[in-house]
Amino acid sequence: MALDNLKEGLPEYAKDLKLNLDTLSRSTELSEQQLWGTFLATAAATRNDTIVSEIAEEASQHLSDEYVNAAYGAASIMAMNNVAYRAKSFLGSDYAQVRMGLRMNIINKSGIDKVDFELMALAVSTINGCHDCTKAHEKTVTSEGLTKEQVFEAVKIAATIQGVAQAIQIEAAPVSY
Repeated sequence: MALDNLKEGLPEYAKDLKLNLDTLSRSTELSEQQLWGTFLATAAATRNDTIVSEIAEEASQHLSDEYVNAAYGAASIMAMNNVAYRAKSFLGSDYAQVRMGLRMNIINKSGIDKVDFELMALAVSTINGCHDCTKAHEKTVTSEGLTKEQVFEAVKIAATIQGVAQAIQIEAAPVSY
């Protein structure tokens, strides 16, 4: 099992991450598609080859090709949007009415349930640190019926996957004393 590979590869100082991975992978707060789509989208958002590879292997057992593509699409489009919307916010009110002018068709035409794509986009936006996008996607998913507990389950997945990526990166770095 690919998730077990990740857990086994984590050092002792990352024991909490192992436990969180185990708990979150068995979560019942989200549908199976939401759960594994969020795992995969956030794995892609970490930009860590090991995380993407291991989570993709695990997620492929739970997701259709459409959901896999949508998860990668959410990670990719939010990588672009999060940069653009953060910059717009940084630049201040003078830029509030400036048209974004970037194509984002996948958000409305992802090939999966809109709420599921939006949930993945929210989770990726938390990793990428975009306040405006996180809030916008949260508003959409809650208006579509998801609970605060479901929203925060996606946030916990994002946080844990980012922590796992950090630990793997630390362990892969050459040690010099």
